[in-house]
Amino acid sequence: MEFKDYYKIMGVARDATQDEIKRAYRLLARKYHPDVSKERDAESRFKEVGEANEVLKDPEKRAAYDKLGANWKAGQDFRPPPDWNTGFEFAGGGFNGGDSAQFSDFFESLYGRDFSQNNNGRTRFHGNGKDHHARVLIDLEDAYLGAIRTFTLQVPEVDAQGRAEMRERKLNVTIPRGIRGGQHIRLAGQGASGFGQGKAGDLYLEIEFRPHSFYRVEQHDVYLDFPVAPWEVALGATLNVPTPNGVVEIKIPVGATSGSKLRLKGRGIPSSTPGDFYAVLKIALPLAENDAAKAVYRNMSEQFKSFKPRSKLGV
Repeated sequence: MEFKDYYKIMGVARDATQDEIKRAYRLLARKYHPDVSKERDAESRFKEVGEANEVLKDPEKRAAYDKLGANWKAGQDFRPPPDWNTGFEFAGGGFNGGDSAQFSDFFESLYGRDFSQNNNGRTRFHGNGKDHHARVLIDLEDAYLGAIRTFTLQVPEVDAQGRAEMRERKLNVTIPRGIRGGQHIRLAGQGASGFGQGKAGDLYLEIEFRPHSFYRVEQHDVYLDFPVAPWEVALGATLNVPTPNGVVEIKIPVGATSGSKLRLKGRGIPSSTPGDFYAVLKIALPLAENDAAKAVYRNMSEQFKSFKPRSKLGV
């Protein structure tokens, strides 16, 4: 997938004002409108200009694009970094909303299949402020124990010259015990300011978990790839398993195989109906690093001549 330079497509400078972007779009839209244009590639150019305008006319999308695109050039291979859009604060529904099927894979990779044009979130006559949304990352352990965390959010704003820029703000947030990925924390009055006597909007923080070196999460269940020695699965064993809220003893049944899932009921993310914790067995083989170890393996090969590990493959 190629990186798209929306400024080049619109023919404007990177520091162009919102009025300059609006004028450029009107000229290009008239030039390439399929109903009137005689250009051979009018339809594709019209769509390309529309996509560029959708990003650059919106101070929030533009500010996020500017930060991500600073080190990319048009035509370069592009993959957005994981969680690139966490920590950005957006009005309305953030990246979710209307149909974006008319736009490119590049646009979809940044803003998702759905995006918000924020037309429905405009301030009404009573002057209430818009709600804001942001994605934030927490540790899995925070969901087990609860925590207070400080988040630094990037807030897109338009300056007096109509240019988008980022402002940082820090918030101390209480993470409730049992929160899951995809759930929201509502911070009343932390959205956009109201007008006149209008009240401020709210800020909704969408929770995601940071990648963990041990665990992976599926909804409210937690999984751990748990290494075991061959003799522990052959003979059975009682072992200590680390979980996000402490070490738990677990019994390995005789004859367990690699990939077997041992469930610890209720040891997943806590809630009124807690999730479960699964230890997924992975057989770890010791290396034959010396003559004594090699002799053990040779003896095993003699003792288990009838064992055919590839019998199901027909070889």
